[in-house]
Amino acid sequence: MADSKPPGAAENASSAAAPEVKPDAKAAKPLKPPNPMWKYLGFGENFRPKLPSRNWMIFLSITGSFTAAVIYDKREKKRAQRKWCKLVEHIAKEPIEPRSMPRTLTVFLEGPPGDGLRVSQDHFKEYVKPILVASGLDWEFIQGRKEGDIRAEVAEKIRNLRLPPDQRTEEDPIAEIRQKSGIKEFTGPRGDIVIGRHTWKEYVRGVHEGWLGPLTEPPKPQEEKSSDDAQGKEAEPPIETLPGISIDSTPRPADAPSEKADSKASDKPTKPPQPPPFISTKDYESAPTPAELPAEFDPSTPIPFPHILGFLNTPRRIYRFLNRRVLADSIGRETAAVILSTYRPYHATVATPESLSSTETDQSPLAPEHEGPPQVAEQQVALVEEEKEWHKSVRVRKDDEPERTWLEPVVLDPRIAARMRRFELTAEDEERAKAIVVPEEEIEGWIKGGLRKLARSGMETMGFGKKKTPAVVGDDEVQE
Repeated sequence: MADSKPPGAAENASSAAAPEVKPDAKAAKPLKPPNPMWKYLGFGENFRPKLPSRNWMIFLSITGSFTAAVIYDKREKKRAQRKWCKLVEHIAKEPIEPRSMPRTLTVFLEGPPGDGLRVSQDHFKEYVKPILVASGLDWEFIQGRKEGDIRAEVAEKIRNLRLPPDQRTEEDPIAEIRQKSGIKEFTGPRGDIVIGRHTWKEYVRGVHEGWLGPLTEPPKPQEEKSSDDAQGKEAEPPIETLPGISIDSTPRPADAPSEKADSKASDKPTKPPQPPPFISTKDYESAPTPAELPAEFDPSTPIPFPHILGFLNTPRRIYRFLNRRVLADSIGRETAAVILSTYRPYHATVATPESLSSTETDQSPLAPEHEGPPQVAEQQVALVEEEKEWHKSVRVRKDDEPERTWLEPVVLDPRIAARMRRFELTAEDEERAKAIVVPEEEIEGWIKGGLRKLARSGMETMGFGKKKTPAVVGDDEVQE
């Protein structure tokens, strides 16, 4: 049978299907076996180190930069605090008389606007307490959970101080025991530490109310008395319609709570509201000067407490979190001035647009009569920049609410303002603080400290870290 395909067709088809191989093409170079070190370290036999990908590089760069910023800020914050601790640590070494009480400071704390008291306590513990502990001084707290607590506590404390010893309402058994035992109280200036602008405004208001206000609560207006009498009247007796069935004539709302709910609510103790101020800011000028008014009050100092809330303020909060060293240095300086007990009178400053925004309704009694730039007292503008960051819910006023100390401007009386003193470091103390050098070992972390300790122990084991001491035999020294 005749072949239908020509004889050379199969060879042409096979030659066309086969790929053309270049004569100069080199074979792929075989990979070198991985270093056996990786196998002994537990990474496997085929582990080959390589650079991370682009996405991993971005992630590691961001997280590494943020971590480095946090670690650096923490170290510098500790360095600043150690500097001020070294400046005041000699106070703890000074001896005191065995039959006398040491100096005690008073710390005023109050929950910031829109937040709780725990935030203020953490702020004190983080920035103020380390300096006080290094000085060895004692302190006591006056704390408030809501607006008006600090004002009422300060005013009540001053009113009780103005009374004769036999008429004072507060009974301190510890003070009586000390008096009977012949232990003397501290006679020098103590000092007040006020944390935050909101606490400072209540502190100033309470000082004025305590010294210029009456010793007893003034009578309430007639309108309030009539409303209280109406609420205190007994309810009308129920009307008896049938034997054993009575109808209460007082209407009861449909959504009134049950008796069980009332009993549960009554079991929970509630803190009574603070009494209103005994004197208004408008009555400062007409108030008589008390006979027991001292020549000067105990010095005080306002401590910065920057506190801002809100999701949109996250960038600012992160910036402050990474710059806590600046705040620690500022608070450490103020606290060291309190401990060293160097103070000066408050003086007037030139008013700025920021300060006038909160004191524009003030008629400052310390302002000069001659024409010139407006001036305000230092007590009025202390920490005034913190008011801009208060939550907007705090600024909402209600119709029937009492005086709002946080929202009202700071009003001063010249008799009280002239007797207030502020702590401040002297030039010599500032120079001593600049000359203090904090060793690296006091601020390093546990990783670097562990490595340093390991290196030193290794050097001592090999004999590099030991110093040869001469052994004295008679009058001759023999080198070991």
